Amino acid sequence: MTINLKGKLMDLSSPKIMGILNITPDSFYDGGKFNSDKKVLDQVEKMIKDGADLIDVGGYSSKPGANPVKLEEEIKRVVPVIELIKNKFSDTIISVDTFRSEVAKKAVDSGASIVNDISAGELDSDMFKCVAQLNVPYILMHMKGNPQNMQDKPTYKNVVNEIVKNLSEKIFFAREAGIMDVIIDPGFGFGKTLEHNYEILNNLSFFKKLDCPILVGVSRKSMIYKLLDTKPENALNGTTCLHTVSVLSGANILRVHDVKEAKEVVELTNFLKKTT
Repeated sequence: MTINLKGKLMDLSSPKIMGILNITPDSFYDGGKFNSDKKVLDQVEKMIKDGADLIDVGGYSSKPGANPVKLEEEIKRVVPVIELIKNKFSDTIISVDTFRSEVAKKAVDSGASIVNDISAGELDSDMFKCVAQLNVPYILMHMKGNPQNMQDKPTYKNVVNEIVKNLSEKIFFAREAGIMDVIIDPGFGFGKTLEHNYEILNNLSFFKKLDCPILVGVSRKSMIYKLLDTKPENALNGTTCLHTVSVLSGANILRVHDVKEAKEVVELTNFLKKTT
């Protein structure tokens, strides 16, 4: 299973690590940390040395109840950072975490080669057409509602079946628009209760029937720290546990804050699989 990154193929037969770089003042774990060029470059260098295969740059916090960000502000946050990274680390593969087609276009023009959309086109009707024209892989994630209301008592009759059905429809429309490489993300924490999240994780292998690479984003999320009655900064061990479950269940990409630990999960599980 491969994806085409502006002419460079990435083989996803072994899980890849996507390092998170939030250029936001209010993200739930690392908001405000990377507020200078030096801090950005130091963090990117660390993630690369620790084994990151991709860097995901985002300028709009999608934590529950997050304040909206104006288009101009998101562009101002994201585009210079992508250019900064590409100038210093030219071979780095960058994805842009945005649900706005205009941000996606400017980001790809500046050096990004993947669009990571938490809304799967729901919040911008031009997104599918835009990504098809950009000819880059598209990560479409399931989200119920939007970041401002998604955690207002989300309900499902069957959470796994409903998400698979929704993603199946989105994949169809993405293909119809001309998007060649589609990656799916079940959307842990985006319009799901604690129980929903673990039901999805327990059935992650079911998503393989959609025949697309699977991205899992559980790093330091509330499904870990609330269950363990702790805080995001103390949720690394729980994150590593769920990363292991995810990879053994078929995850192709792990979106993470802590690259080194996630890379170790991949190395250990890859070796484990060779012995079975």
